[in-house]
Amino acid sequence: MILHRYARLLAVGTVTLLVATACSSGSPKTESAGAKSGKLKIALSNSFIGNGWRVEMENVFKAACAMPPYKDQVDCSVYNAGNDVATQTKQISNLIAEGVDGIVINAASTSGLNGVVQQACDRNIVVVSFDNTVDAKCGLTVNTDQLKFGEQLAQFIVDQLKGQGNVVMVTGVAGTGADNDRNEGAKKVFAANPGIKVVATYSGMWDSATAQRQTAGQLPSLPKVDGVWVSGGTDGVIKAFIEASRPMPVVGGEAENGFRKYMAGVSTPKVNGMSIGQPPFLSVISLELARAVIKGEHPKKSITIPFPMVTSDTVKVGETVFPDLPDSFFADFTDSGPNATVVLCQAAATDGTPCPGTLDVKLGS
Repeated sequence: MILHRYARLLAVGTVTLLVATACSSGSPKTESAGAKSGKLKIALSNSFIGNGWRVEMENVFKAACAMPPYKDQVDCSVYNAGNDVATQTKQISNLIAEGVDGIVINAASTSGLNGVVQQACDRNIVVVSFDNTVDAKCGLTVNTDQLKFGEQLAQFIVDQLKGQGNVVMVTGVAGTGADNDRNEGAKKVFAANPGIKVVATYSGMWDSATAQRQTAGQLPSLPKVDGVWVSGGTDGVIKAFIEASRPMPVVGGEAENGFRKYMAGVSTPKVNGMSIGQPPFLSVISLELARAVIKGEHPKKSITIPFPMVTSDTVKVGETVFPDLPDSFFADFTDSGPNATVVLCQAAATDGTPCPGTLDVKLGS
């Protein structure tokens, strides 16, 4: 079952994780944050490690830290807080006392870490949050635009259908910010195209098994479906159409490897689709922003990155879809194309193994 990173109700166990692993060799340095002549000390503070996306996110961070230029410039460390605000606060407090130069955060609470983040800023520590960001105004953020997620997939469907047809919307976890924004973006595009009729809207909970079950229950009462907009669990929706022997619609969906297998024709039938998603490499972008700001190589400001995107015409086996990896794997751990934000190898996401060569991360303006 796919556990989406936005599903905050995930049970992570009764024992709080207090894990710190070094991303580079050697013992942590003890010099103060003001000593910029040697290696920088940048830590990843993650709220929890309870699903596949979070595992990939940490793996690519560790891989990046073991690649040039980071392995020569940065000592990295990783902390997981068991989805507990108090534990994450304590871990960040310890990092402040240690005198790190930067902290990148995937937060257990948008507002609950504001106090300790402010303390870090007061000590001239560069704080960058991503995915689940913090509200503290002194910190920087790295994220995507979830409203554009909804708009981009919806516009693809409209364009493929030439503005005419029946569309189904499979939404995510109700009440979450990402779900609200994605749905709003899609509805705006569909409403602007009167030839598009949304014939059903239901939640797939960002989970393939749930999306498949819900779609199977809806299909008997639906007319011909020309397009499906899916916030998550995309491969499950496709499987429901196959099992119901319904014609395959145009599909706009998330970055599940299973979905992309259908897009590439690795799994049959081949699907006409667009796949985008919240990239696990947000942690790597945050690492680079922290490093560049500390070094004075980039302005101290937040950035929004574009979604890594592939269509059935551009998806490439071994680069943006991986036949030997599970359907639940998030294939957008790497970007692609001439303007890729960052390109990473498969081993970086699966094992945290560094890729050959120097890592080039494009922050944009």
